[in-house]
Amino acid sequence: MLSVALRHAFADFSLDLGFEAPAGLTVLFGPSGSGKTSVVNGVAGLLRPDAGRIVLGDRVLFDHDGGLNLPTHRRHIGYVFQDARLFPHMTVAANLTYGGSHDRANIIDLLGLADLLHRRPATLSGGEKQRVALGRALMSDPELLLMDEPLAGLDTPRKAEIMPYIEALRDRTGLPILYVSHDVGEVARLATTLVLIDRGRVTRAGPVDAVLADPASVPLMGPRDAGAVIRGTVAAHDRDGLGVVAFDGGRLILPGPLGPVGAAVRVRVAAQDVILSLTAPTGISALNVLPVTVTGMQGGAAGVAVGLRVGNTALLARVTRRSADALGLVAGQQMFAILKANAIAPQDVGT
Repeated sequence: MLSVALRHAFADFSLDLGFEAPAGLTVLFGPSGSGKTSVVNGVAGLLRPDAGRIVLGDRVLFDHDGGLNLPTHRRHIGYVFQDARLFPHMTVAANLTYGGSHDRANIIDLLGLADLLHRRPATLSGGEKQRVALGRALMSDPELLLMDEPLAGLDTPRKAEIMPYIEALRDRTGLPILYVSHDVGEVARLATTLVLIDRGRVTRAGPVDAVLADPASVPLMGPRDAGAVIRGTVAAHDRDGLGVVAFDGGRLILPGPLGPVGAAVRVRVAAQDVILSLTAPTGISALNVLPVTVTGMQGGAAGVAVGLRVGNTALLARVTRRSADALGLVAGQQMFAILKANAIAPQDVGT
């Protein structure tokens, strides 16, 4: 468990926040300038807060009242920046060794670096550079890994290339990760815990499923990016190229490939792609019709975010005020959520 409480004043901005990051991958999410990188730098020891306390497990890293500020090199933290910051004159192997030699063979295997070891950074793609930077951080044997928007400088294909490696790191190593992002797609695929930050304050924090599906989170996530996460397993592959994901609220038909049958997956469902109906529709092209219960609503004159539940899974829909009034939406109402299979893009499905 990482526990963070800090206050710090900048020339035109101030931080005053606290949160806890349990095991897994915790994402700090918010708009540019909200203070995410400053928080990470405080944890790393690159910024000394004006006040507060930072504790990693049973080790106190910073305690203003106690006069403790552990030096950066004694915090046992790995840091992966937005740019890889590799040494251009060194091979990949030498860059990795610069971080240390902890668990070298397993890290090279985990990140798929074996074929890159004799190359130099100038010959690598952006995704390959970030994998090397990640490996270098892991070989220092950190107790915590910090990642500050590591995919921000990559195009969509390079992001797709590196995302499975971060998922594997999250699931296979047990290393706690504090990850900065302002990309909702990354949040939905990677996060186990989500901390929303706005203007230096924490506005919401908790398990990613609950925070993303909360109508109150929509203003910070953005109306076009807001959505929920469905966790399930791949149940089947159909001959027409579609796949089936089974979850506790039913089944989703999605474009393939989704992974091997039995594989655990998480699917991001954008709120703007969910249509609501009072009755079970017939004669429509959409392949996914789910019985849902309205759990709550939040919005204004322009639009309404509608919290939904199907089984034990939370969903989110976004409709106009006119539609909300016409449907007579109230908490506890039974209705149907409709989702086109093609509304789910490949990058919306993670392991």
